[in-house]
Amino acid sequence: MPRSCKWKNNIGVVICTLNEEKTIGDLVNRAKKYASEVCIVDGHSKDKTVQIARKSGASILYDEGKGKGNAIRIAVKKKNYPVFVFMDADCSHDPDEIPKLVKPIFESKADHVTGSRLLGGSDELHGTFDEFLRLAGSAFVTWCINARFNVRLSDSQNGFRAVKGKVLKELDLKEDSTTIEQEMIMKTLKKGYRIDEVPTHEYKRKYGTSRISVLKQAHRYLFSLVKYLFF
Repeated sequence: MPRSCKWKNNIGVVICTLNEEKTIGDLVNRAKKYASEVCIVDGHSKDKTVQIARKSGASILYDEGKGKGNAIRIAVKKKNYPVFVFMDADCSHDPDEIPKLVKPIFESKADHVTGSRLLGGSDELHGTFDEFLRLAGSAFVTWCINARFNVRLSDSQNGFRAVKGKVLKELDLKEDSTTIEQEMIMKTLKKGYRIDEVPTHEYKRKYGTSRISVLKQAHRYLFSLVKYLFF
């Protein structure tokens, strides 16, 4: 895989964190090879996440305790990167895939590029009933987006993505939770910007378990879907 990126000086990597001390140091060290800055937006972690991230060379912002979407919106407001790359803090995303993710943007082929787990494979979407629900829910949302905007995406929910900074500033993002990812896609398409996807692999998180309950969050995804599809 690539060990450098010729577009490095125009890329900022944003990672939202909450008690990720076991993974954040390694992730920051790997991601900063491909970016001018790695920015941690922390949810007021109780462990040493912030100290380790800062020691590894990341800049630090804090969210307002409302969720991942709130953290992303704070980064978009506070930072002015030409291209933002968003990654999860649990090492499910591989920083070595950043050059592939940003390539369509720097080649003027896209304004927003998502990493597709359906094309690149996932260690998290198969096996248990909860993982089945995640896959089915993601497929349903993606099908609705494709039908509404006449596109052919395979994955609308992956948090691993790259977006032009000036595009993000115009999207006026509102969601506080992980529904921000589908909001980001729908608003990109509504405003007429170009969207693309590339195959990226999702690995199992190295430590702990996901804080997202599909059944408890389903109503939020449905409400967000309807809101941004039609209003």
